[in-house]
Formats: sequence, C-alpha cells, structure tokens
Amino acid sequence: MHSENSEFFVSGKQVAKPELLVAAVLHLMSHYTVNDTQHGDAGSCIKLASVIERHLKILADLPDLAPVLRATCQQLSEQWASLVERRLPQQTKLNLLARLVTGAR
Repeated sequence: MHSENSEFFVSGKQVAKPELLVAAVLHLMSHYTVNDTQHGDAGSCIKLASVIERHLKILADLPDLAPVLRATCQQLSEQWASLVERRLPQQTKLNLLARLVTGAR
C-alpha cells in the first residue's frame, strides 16, 4: 500500500479532503487489527503500521482540523511510530539510521 494515494492530494502535498484520510486510516487500522488477531505477532505487517502512522501524522499537521482531532491524531501517530520502531528487525533499524546519517534515501 502506498501512503501517498493520489486521491488524498490535489497537487504535491496539498490534502484534498481530511475525511478521506480519516476514512483511510480507520480502514487501515481495522485491517491491521484483523491481521494481528488472525496471525498473532508474526502476521503483523510493519509496512501497514508505518502507513497508518504516516496518515495520522498528515492529519495531525492539518491546520483546519479541529484541535481535539489534531491532538488525538498526533498522539496516535506517536504510538504507531513506537510500535513500528519496536517491531523493526535490528538490521533494518541500523540500515535506516545509516541512511538518515548519510542523507541517502
């Protein structure tokens, strides 16, 4: 799944409709929960969790969103980021750190 679905953006990084992002992140969360329930920790998808975290971060950064919704999205984004960090294999964490330090993508 791609986090930057063209339906969410009008041009570049301008978000078309917050409702689409909310609907998408709720849908993604339900898929993550179903996958986790059916397969246990081994079946949990790190990529899906990462996409959920990015959607929540985008929502938290929207200036026109109600403050309580922005704060909730920010808190949830941080929780999902923590989950992704905990579940990443150690080698992936080291590779990511190396890329960040060198500025490579």
